[in-house]
Amino acid sequence: MAFEGLSERLQSALAKLRGKGKVSEADVKAAMREVRLALLEADVNYKVVKDFVSKVRERAVGQEVLKSLTPGQQVIKVVNEELTRLMGGTQSKLELSSKPAVIMMVGLQGAGKTTTTGKLGRYLKKQNKRPLLVAGDVYRPAAIRQLEVLGEQVDLPVFSLGDKESPVRIAEEGVAKAKEEGHDTVLVDTAGRLHIDGKMMEELKAIKDTVRPDEILLVVDAMTGQDAVNVAESFNRELGLTGVVLTKLDGDTRGGAALSVKSVTDCPVKFVGMGEKVDALEPFHPERMASRILGMGDVLTLIEKAQASVDQEKAKDLERKMRTQQFTFDDFLDQLDQVRNMGPLDEILGMMPGMGQMKGMKNLQVDEKQLTKVEAIIRSMTPKEKQEPHIINASRRKRIAAGSGTTVQDVNRLIKQFMDMKKMMKQFSSMSKGKKKKGFGKFKFPFMS
Repeated sequence: MAFEGLSERLQSALAKLRGKGKVSEADVKAAMREVRLALLEADVNYKVVKDFVSKVRERAVGQEVLKSLTPGQQVIKVVNEELTRLMGGTQSKLELSSKPAVIMMVGLQGAGKTTTTGKLGRYLKKQNKRPLLVAGDVYRPAAIRQLEVLGEQVDLPVFSLGDKESPVRIAEEGVAKAKEEGHDTVLVDTAGRLHIDGKMMEELKAIKDTVRPDEILLVVDAMTGQDAVNVAESFNRELGLTGVVLTKLDGDTRGGAALSVKSVTDCPVKFVGMGEKVDALEPFHPERMASRILGMGDVLTLIEKAQASVDQEKAKDLERKMRTQQFTFDDFLDQLDQVRNMGPLDEILGMMPGMGQMKGMKNLQVDEKQLTKVEAIIRSMTPKEKQEPHIINASRRKRIAAGSGTTVQDVNRLIKQFMDMKKMMKQFSSMSKGKKKKGFGKFKFPFMS
C-alpha cells in the first residue's frame, strides 16, 4: 500500500503526543526527531526534510499549541497542514483551454508512460471530453501497438503514422486530425529513453514548439524515490513541465518522490497511478494524501470510489433486503464484487477515519486469499443453498468443501460469520426502531483473517 512504511512510522511517532493533557517542548523535539528519521527512511529529499521539520517544530512549540486544551492533537494538526503544504497545498488540475487542448506525455522508458496515456484518456472521457490518443513513440518496439490495444480497452481512437515517420510530424498530423474530427483533447505519447540524453530532449523540444501543448506531463516511477525527483528536475529545466504523474504508487511503501517533487521542482503532482488496471489513475489531492499518511482516513476519495463502482439501484435493493432480513449469499457475493472494484481492501480500509490505527490489530488484517476462498465456497453452493443457508447440513458442507478446494472447517466458519452478519443487521434494524443497542462482540467480516 502507498506510504505504508512512512505512515506507520509517523503515526507511531505522533501517537506519543495524542491525547496528552500537557505537551512540553522536549516532547515535541523528541517526536520531531522520529518524524525526521521516518521521512529520511522514506527517501524524502534531505533539504525538504530539514525545512519540513523546522517549520513543524517552530509552529508546534508556539504558545497557541502548547497552551491549548488539546496540545497533542494540535501538534498532529500542524504536521497534517505542513504535509499538505509540502505536497502542493491544493489539487492542481489540468489547464485545457485550447481547442483542441494538447497534452504532451514525456518520461523515461519503464515509467509507464504509454499505459498512463491510455489511463488519462479514459479519465478525460469520464469527464465528458473527446480525447484522441496519438502514438508518437516510434523507437520502442510495440509501443504503437500497445497504445492501440489500450485505445481499444478504453474505447478511444488512436492516431498513428507507423514507426517510419518522425515523431514531430506524427504529433502535428495528430493535432490536425483531432481538429478535423472534432476531438477536444489530444494526448501525445512521446518516446522515452533508458536515460536522459540530448537527442531525446531536442526531439521533445521540437514537438513542443510544433504543437504548443497546454500541458506537459512527466510520468515517473514513484518507486525510484529520489531518482524520480532528479528526473523531474532535468525534464523541467529543459521543457518547462506543467505537472507530474507518479506511477506505481500502490507499490511504493516509502513515498519520497511524492513528498519531495513539488518542493524541489516547484512542479505539482497532478495524478497518481494506483495499479495496473486502466481505471487505476487518480487525481492527486495533497490534503487527502496527508490525511491518509497520518491515519486520519480519506472519506472524500472513498465516496468517489463508491459512486464510480457501486450500482445505485442494487444498493437500494440491498438496503431493503437488509431491513427485511432477506439478505442472501448471492447478495453477499455481489457486494464483494462491487467492493473489489473499488480497489484493494486494505487501501479501502485505510480511507476510513480511525482505521489507520486499527489496521494493525489482528482481527482487522485484510486477507485477499481469504476473500478468494470465500468466493469459491459460495460459488460451490446450489442456488437453493445460497438462498436458504440453514438447509446446509453436514453432507452438503462436505460437498461444498470438496467443490471449492477448501475444508469443512472453512465452510463452517463462513456460514457462521454469515449468520453473525445477519444478526448484526437485525440489531441495526432494531436500533433504528428505538430498541436498546446491543454489542456486536467479536464479529469479523469473512475477508478478515
